[in-house]
Amino acid sequence: MRNSKKVAKWEYKKNMKSKSFIISLLLTPALFLLFAFLPGLFDSLSQKDEVNVYVQDEINALKGIEPSLKAQGITWNIEKTDKNMSSYIKEHENTAYLLLDETAVDNGRLEVFTNESMPQTFDQELSALAGSIQLLQLESLSLTPEQTNLITQGISIESVAVSEETKEENPLKRLVPGILAGAILLSVITTGMMIFQSASGEKKEKVSEIVLSSITPGELMQGKIIGYFALGMTQAFVWLICLLPFFIWKLDFPVVEYLLVPETIVLVFIAILGYLLFAALFAGLGASFEDVDSTSNFQGIVFILPWLPLFLIAPVLNDPSGIIAQAASYFPLTAPGILIIRLSVLEQWPWLEIIVALSLLIVSIWVLMKIAGKIFSIGILKYGKNATPQEMLKWLKY
Repeated sequence: MRNSKKVAKWEYKKNMKSKSFIISLLLTPALFLLFAFLPGLFDSLSQKDEVNVYVQDEINALKGIEPSLKAQGITWNIEKTDKNMSSYIKEHENTAYLLLDETAVDNGRLEVFTNESMPQTFDQELSALAGSIQLLQLESLSLTPEQTNLITQGISIESVAVSEETKEENPLKRLVPGILAGAILLSVITTGMMIFQSASGEKKEKVSEIVLSSITPGELMQGKIIGYFALGMTQAFVWLICLLPFFIWKLDFPVVEYLLVPETIVLVFIAILGYLLFAALFAGLGASFEDVDSTSNFQGIVFILPWLPLFLIAPVLNDPSGIIAQAASYFPLTAPGILIIRLSVLEQWPWLEIIVALSLLIVSIWVLMKIAGKIFSIGILKYGKNATPQEMLKWLKY
């Protein structure tokens, strides 16, 4: 195990110094934050155009309207006028004219004359005037402040479902840990695929002969699996640290509260098991191929295996307890991803199914580790050509 740790440490340091890994490590959260802030940036840029509004106030209502507009973030440049400006605005961009008179209050109809170059948000901002005009109408009825508040507060209707269970569970307590586990699974499997290239590259350059003079093939494979696992966890940790401030301060979302639940431990454990399963597969196959560029369709199929749950997302989400979801939970190659998806949406976890599925997954990992170890120990020293599936089956008999 001591030698395996040395290999893991070497693999970890080598990849952490890689420019391509550092760029991919920082690029993912950077792109997420960019697309998150980009719409707001465009909105702020579009709102830079100053809107000039000329108001002919014949009923002295502007004093009550201006505070309401400011409270809603509407920043018009309002100027009072004593004459009709409808003809004036034709020759001036971003300019509007409105008349506040008794007719507007009595009929509830307010005409606003605008230039064709007005921002698209102006029509939405005009809706803020409706509430102010309505208040003027109520004031004309000589109602008391209490009566006015009662009329303007509106009616709030809440639908409460009556069931045998009175305790309502927040679905985010399951969904947020599931998203974290899914991100970890994605990260470690992505880095786990690098084991294939690492083992194949060392074999092609005949570095493995030198390495295996001091350690066993099993220790080399274990070291690679541990090293790339640490690399994937580092990547997931950096993503989490970069995105946490966005959710906490920008969205005011208590993500830490939702992550500090027992469900997170179970889901992350499933993600780790998924990595171990595919890492053993990639390590064994990587040692059996000398030239990655000339690999056959067989290797392409192998790289697709971790993404099989993506093809089952629709039926699993439609019926998380259905036969497809259950069968995919028991099949080792789809179990990690499907279990994370199912447990993220199910209100009541089927613990018997979870225990059976995890037991099958752990047994599959042990078996695959043994198989991958045999293929790795023989394939890492075989040169000349890429191994075929038939040749790998023969190696298992040794």
